[in-house]
Amino acid sequence: MTPALQLEIFDLRHFSAGSLRPLLDAESCVWSERLHWDYRASADLLLQYLDSRVLPGFVAVENGRISGYIFCVYEDNKAVIGDVFALDAPRSGATAAEIEQQLLRHLLEMLQNTPGIDRIESQLLLHPHGLHAEIFHHAGFEVHRRMFMELSLERIEPQTASRLLLAGMTMRPWKDEDFVPTGHLISQAYQGHLDSHINDQYRSTAGSLRFLHNIVRFPGCGMFDPEGSRILLKAGQQEPAGVLLCSRVRGDVGHVTQVCVAKSYRGLGLGEIMLRDCAANLKKRGFHTLTLTVTASNTNAAALYERLGFVETHTFDAMVWDHRQTRPGGL
Repeated sequence: MTPALQLEIFDLRHFSAGSLRPLLDAESCVWSERLHWDYRASADLLLQYLDSRVLPGFVAVENGRISGYIFCVYEDNKAVIGDVFALDAPRSGATAAEIEQQLLRHLLEMLQNTPGIDRIESQLLLHPHGLHAEIFHHAGFEVHRRMFMELSLERIEPQTASRLLLAGMTMRPWKDEDFVPTGHLISQAYQGHLDSHINDQYRSTAGSLRFLHNIVRFPGCGMFDPEGSRILLKAGQQEPAGVLLCSRVRGDVGHVTQVCVAKSYRGLGLGEIMLRDCAANLKKRGFHTLTLTVTASNTNAAALYERLGFVETHTFDAMVWDHRQTRPGGL
């Protein structure tokens, strides 16, 4: 028997928020060290759900000590694995990775045998690429490498809007009235794109609006920053030609949660313009770093970010199990 198998696995719904708080405090430290994110707001939100005793998942316990947890959420016929995190179990000798793999096996077995669930997604941002890939491959998942990139704002200079003027466009910060038009833009911009295969919310306006609701209303990806976000508008039109959404993930760190341009306006450098303007705005307001994520196979986007000065500092995996869809033929 391996050391990891000596641990006991229990239903997450049997545990109070208070009992999980020390583990989440430890996880918050890892988020800060590895990604420069303040995870405490997300942890507090998760603790609220834990106290409701309705969040599906499991907890690993070693001699009465909670060593790890995993949870998921349901959305119609889809389950999303939100997080898995563990600490080394000194008495049994199990490492954090071994405990996380045990938790993943339990949850994947449960989800893949749950009637009505025919799609499972997960993006384990905190965990390095490949750490748990074998578990997902064995369960029939596709695994896509994603990159976490950082830009130091020290050398960012203000930009001119000459290209925007030539294109007959204006750029401004986010307004509440942009919510629904942005949902339309996201669903249209990601048609046939690999990222809509990884996250099926991008495939429809309704799904894109749910994605926006989570970004704008909840602190899962930091606190939404309307002032740093950007909307591109063509003169006389209400629908945006491009959008960049930004959140504050720490006092001096911003994160781009979404950037996309309508298909009919691509090739004009609009994504670069929005990124440069967002970065300049954040620098002016005292931010030191801007981060974002990108799927590694999206080479055009990755090349743009590198040209702007973003540096890859971490890689992680996005996983998909879907019996309804097949991967699109191309981006």
